[in-house]
Amino acid sequence: MNRASSLALRVAVAAIFLLSGISRLKAQEPAATPPKQAAPMQDAAKPDAAKADAAKTDADDDDNNNPFAPEPAPTLPPGMKGSDTSDPRAKLTPGLYNAGEAAVGLKHLALLKKPDAFQLGASDPDDPKVQKTISQLGIGNIAKLPKAAQLPIAQLAFANSDLAFQGSHLFLGNFYGVNIYDISNPAGASLLTSMVCPGGQGDVSVYKNLLFMSVEMPNGRLDCGTQGFPPEPPPPATEEKEKKRRIPAAQKDRFRGVRIFDISDIKNPKQVAAVQTCRGSHTHTLVQDPNDKDNVYIYVSGTSFVRQPEELAGCSGEKPDKDPNTALFRIDIIKVPVAAPQDAKIVANPRLFIDPRTGAINGLSSGGTHGKNEKERKPSDTDQCHDITVYTAIGLAAGACSGNGILLDIKDPVHPKRLDAVNDPNYSYWHSASFSNDGSKVIFTDEWGGGLGARCRPNDPNKWGADAIFRVNDNKLTFVDYYKLPAAQGDSENCVAHNGSLIPVPGRDIEVQAWYQGGISVLDFTDPAQPTEIGYFDRGPIDPNMLVLGGEWSAYWYNGNIYASEIARGLDVFELTPSKFLTQNEIDAAKSVHVADLNVQNQQKIEWPSTLVVAKAYLDQLSRSQVLPESQITSLRKAIESAESSHMNKSKLAKLQKMAPSLEKSAATAKTPADNARLRALADILKHPSA
Repeated sequence: MNRASSLALRVAVAAIFLLSGISRLKAQEPAATPPKQAAPMQDAAKPDAAKADAAKTDADDDDNNNPFAPEPAPTLPPGMKGSDTSDPRAKLTPGLYNAGEAAVGLKHLALLKKPDAFQLGASDPDDPKVQKTISQLGIGNIAKLPKAAQLPIAQLAFANSDLAFQGSHLFLGNFYGVNIYDISNPAGASLLTSMVCPGGQGDVSVYKNLLFMSVEMPNGRLDCGTQGFPPEPPPPATEEKEKKRRIPAAQKDRFRGVRIFDISDIKNPKQVAAVQTCRGSHTHTLVQDPNDKDNVYIYVSGTSFVRQPEELAGCSGEKPDKDPNTALFRIDIIKVPVAAPQDAKIVANPRLFIDPRTGAINGLSSGGTHGKNEKERKPSDTDQCHDITVYTAIGLAAGACSGNGILLDIKDPVHPKRLDAVNDPNYSYWHSASFSNDGSKVIFTDEWGGGLGARCRPNDPNKWGADAIFRVNDNKLTFVDYYKLPAAQGDSENCVAHNGSLIPVPGRDIEVQAWYQGGISVLDFTDPAQPTEIGYFDRGPIDPNMLVLGGEWSAYWYNGNIYASEIARGLDVFELTPSKFLTQNEIDAAKSVHVADLNVQNQQKIEWPSTLVVAKAYLDQLSRSQVLPESQITSLRKAIESAESSHMNKSKLAKLQKMAPSLEKSAATAKTPADNARLRALADILKHPSA
C-alpha cells in the first residue's frame, strides 16, 4: 500500500478507513491530540490582548487538529530538483468558481457544474447535512473526528471520478452515482440524466447497451439506496488503543463490486446485474476478446479491505501463509454475456504476483517507498493492482499494481500471464498506465499522496509523484526517464500524476494528463528520453487555507476535444489551440480520427485516414525537425495546397505521387526513428491520398 507521509491522508484514513478507496493508505501515526481546553473565562471579561491570544490559541489548536490543513514541504533530498515557482501557474488566485486561470495551447470551452443532487450543499461543518452525510458513510462516533475534518470528509462522498464515452454521450462517474451528458456540441454540452447510486468509486465503462460501474465503499447498497447502513459502534477500548482496523459488520444488502446497467434508454438506466467481489472494485477494465463476440470481460482491481465471509462467502483477508485462498494478491475477472448481462459472474482470480520459481503468490514487492523515515522505505509485498490498461490489438496489458509496474500477455483474456515486472524506489504507488500507439512505450503514473496530498510544491522532488516512461522490447520493460508537472503548486493543492489518454496527432506520442489541482498537462513523449510539456491549463487553489480534494481526476481526448472530470466543480471541456509546439495542421489531423466509443483503460489502436490533412501534419513535423531542406518543404506544401484547391485533380495528384520516392529515400538516412516513420507515412499518403 501507499505509505506517503501526508498528514492529511494519514489522519483521514485513521478516522475513516472506509475512504481507503481514495487514499489506499495505512494509518501510520496517531491522530493529533485533542485541543487544549482554555481555563473557563467569559469573553466579555477578557482584556483585548487576552482575547487576541485566546483567538490565536484556538486557531493554532484547530490547525493542529485539522488533517486537511496545509503541510509545508520538507527540504529537498540531496541531488533532487523541485518544481518551477516562476511558472505562471504557481501563483494563481484561489476560488471555487472564480479562481485565477492560466493556459497554453488549450482553450477552455465550458464548465458544467455538478448537479445539485451531487453537491453536499453545505459549507459549514455544523450544518446537519454534514453530519448526515458522514453518518451515511457508516462512520461511527463522529464526535471524535476533528471538527475541521468533517466538512472535507463529507465532500468526498460527492467527488467526481472517471469518464467513459459512447457516440455523443459522456458518462461521468461520481462517488454518489453517474451523470450522463450530451456532447454532440462540445462547447454547449448538456446534462441528460443523473443516476444517484452511492458507493464509490464510481469509475465507469460502456459497451453497446451496457454501463459498468465500480463500487468499493461499504455504504454501497444492492438497491442503490442513499441511506447507507447504521454507523459502526465505537471500538472497544483495547482495539482503539492497539489501533486495529475494524471490518464493518456484515450486511445482507451491502454491495461492493461491479454494477451493470442497461442504458438502452439513455435517460433511464436500469441495473440488471451486480457482481459482488471480496475487496469491492476500486477500478475496472473492460476487455474484449477478438475471438469471442458474445461476451466481454471485466478485470476488477480492488484496493480496499477484504469483507467478512459472513457477508460474502469465500472472502479471506489473511496472509498467504495462513490462507492460500486469500482474496489478497489477485484480481477478479468477470465474464459478461452481452445478450444476458444478468448472468455475469466471476470466472477467474489470476494470481498476477506469483513467484514462478517457488509458487509463492506474494512473489512481487515494491522497491521501497520514499518517506520521512527508514520504516517507510522498506519494501512491501504487492497484493493489489490499482489500474490495468489493456491493448488488445497488440495482446498486451500494463498493470499499475501498487508496488510494481507489470506487463501482461492477454491474448487469452481469462488467463492473463505476467511477462515482466519492475519497481522503483522513487515510486510510492503505481497508479495507472498508457501505451504509446505503436506499443513500444508505456507511461506509468505514481500517485504519491493518494490524491489528497499536495505533492507538486517547490520542495517536492520532480522524480516523486511523477510519470515514469518505459520502453517495451521483447516483452520487457526498460526505464527511460521521468516526467512531472513542471509548475509549482501550493500547500493546499492536492497534486500528483493521474489519469490521461493519447491525443491522436500522427507522427508524435502525445498524452493529455490530469494532475488534480495541478490542472491539465499535455506531454510529448515521442522521444522518451526527453519528455516535454507542450500545453497546459490550471486554476488557482480551491481553498488557500485547507487541503480540499479537488481538481482534474481524468483528462481524456475524445473525437476532437478534451474532457476533464473536475472532482469538486463538474465537467470541463477544452480544445487544442495552435502554439509553437503544435500546429493547426497537427490539430486538424488529430480531429480527423473518430471512434465510436472510448474506455481509456481499454486502449484502441489509432488509425489515421490517408488524407492531405494528415500529410500536412507530417510536413509540419519534418519542418520542425529540419530533416528536409526548406526548399523541399516549400515545394511539398505548394503541391499539397494545389491538389486540395483543385478538388483532387488527377494531374495534381500525379505530381504528388512523383514526390513520394524522394521522401522514401530520405527516410533511409533519417537521424531518428520518428522522422523515418514520418517520411514513410507522408510518402504513402502522397502515393494514394484519399478525399
